[in-house]
Amino acid sequence: MIGRLRGQLAELGKDWALIDVNGVGYLVQVTSRRAQELRVGENLTLSISTQVREDAITLFGFTDADTREAFQTLITISGVGPKLAMAALSALSINELVRAVESDDVRTLVGIPGVGKKTAQRLALELKGKLNVAFLPTAPGVAAPSPKPADPLPLALAQLGYRKSEIDQALAGLSTHGLDEQSLEKRLSASLKILSGAAP
Repeated sequence: MIGRLRGQLAELGKDWALIDVNGVGYLVQVTSRRAQELRVGENLTLSISTQVREDAITLFGFTDADTREAFQTLITISGVGPKLAMAALSALSINELVRAVESDDVRTLVGIPGVGKKTAQRLALELKGKLNVAFLPTAPGVAAPSPKPADPLPLALAQLGYRKSEIDQALAGLSTHGLDEQSLEKRLSASLKILSGAAP
């Protein structure tokens, strides 16, 4: 697998770059955001994610390994392929994406081309805690917080067909009754009672 390319930019398109590496041209998909920063003839290094399918091997290039990691995390989400992941990284900076995910900012996520409300909710739910929060700026001398493990309860409720508003209602109910620290099984059972209108 190709993990990095270093060479001269021979050709450039809206979302692709042809990198000449010792006479061999590698066609690499890049974000439109990155393409706007590039100039034909310049030397550059790209972190590469190689995606293999039955009918094609596609290279996706990024400024650094952290952005490549974000891309590879995005495509682990159900319904998110390389094309949508690249659209997300074109529409939003890494900082903007992390902030939107960690704050459940569905409105910002819907701004990504090809992302509707349901997909945005799923992104916020399933990516929470998985993207590197070290991307977020911190005050000098203050270490970035470590990612918190994602709470499996919202995902469990979503898989049962509950909407985000209902999941939020269940979480608020758990907090009201002091059940936040209970096991997943107990919180799930209590959540179902809350959503059915019964006391947990």
